[in-house]
Amino acid sequence: MRKILGIIFGFWLGGLLLAAGAEMFPLADGTSVSGDVVKYDGTGALIHTPADAYTNIVWTLFTQDALKQLAQNPKIRPYAIPFIVPSAEQRPKETIAVHEVSRLELPPKAALFAALFSTPVGLVVMFLIYGANLYAAMEIAICRSRPVGMVMGVAAVLPILGPLIFLSLPVPGATPVAPATKTEPAQETAVVSKVVPAASAPPTRVQMPGGGGVHLAKSTWQPPPASRPAPQVFQRGQFTFNRRFFETKFAVFFSTIRREADKDMILLVKTPRGRYEVEHITRISANDIHFEVAHGAARQEVMVPFGEIQEIQLKHKDT
Repeated sequence: MRKILGIIFGFWLGGLLLAAGAEMFPLADGTSVSGDVVKYDGTGALIHTPADAYTNIVWTLFTQDALKQLAQNPKIRPYAIPFIVPSAEQRPKETIAVHEVSRLELPPKAALFAALFSTPVGLVVMFLIYGANLYAAMEIAICRSRPVGMVMGVAAVLPILGPLIFLSLPVPGATPVAPATKTEPAQETAVVSKVVPAASAPPTRVQMPGGGGVHLAKSTWQPPPASRPAPQVFQRGQFTFNRRFFETKFAVFFSTIRREADKDMILLVKTPRGRYEVEHITRISANDIHFEVAHGAARQEVMVPFGEIQEIQLKHKDT
């Protein structure tokens, strides 16, 4: 029994001695930890506490006094020094040297034209204006039928003003239009003609002035050509090409026999593969349409998807 009590007393006394030899490290949150540093790296230190426990504490949790205490160990010093804030006495004194800088000199104040000629940018602007003046003189000389060399020479001496002078001058050789005057009516000529609706009309009798008798003259009357409707153009984007569009707009092309007014009308369908001259629509579905097109003397049925149709023209055969 005495041996057991002696062993317990020995462990207790060893713990007290260990606790007395352990280091105390204050932390930034107001607490502290005691123990021995058994491991350290760039992130923190691993401390073995008297309670036979291990705790890992990062460097930023230690106070400045704790970091200085750890820095006394030569092995831990390289890891603790970067987190120690130097005091005002330890900080190096920085001196700021002010140097004179070279500044651009502003051009002296002068009038507008003098300032333009005193800078490179102003010289370029004046050169462009002078070139435009010569080019305008050349165009005015051509328009007003004047010698180009003379007009450009005057413009070179009198910029802007010279071209304006020639622009205001009249064109040489142009005769002014005289105002219309009332003249005496000429001797009336009696013309007796008979209009017939045929293509070739009979000669017309013309009464010559001065009572010279009646002579026959050939008639030049021709029947007016039959009026044809103007072509209608339907473009993608303005119209939606689908089955309903063709059934409502071009219903006459589905029939093999058309009325007299529509029998000479055709459809010109433009697609990426080419243009089709359509006189009859054979079939139509939800996605495509079948046209009957002529290839010389033969006829062929062509299937065209609605998505490929770019433009449709409704026109007469002869237009």
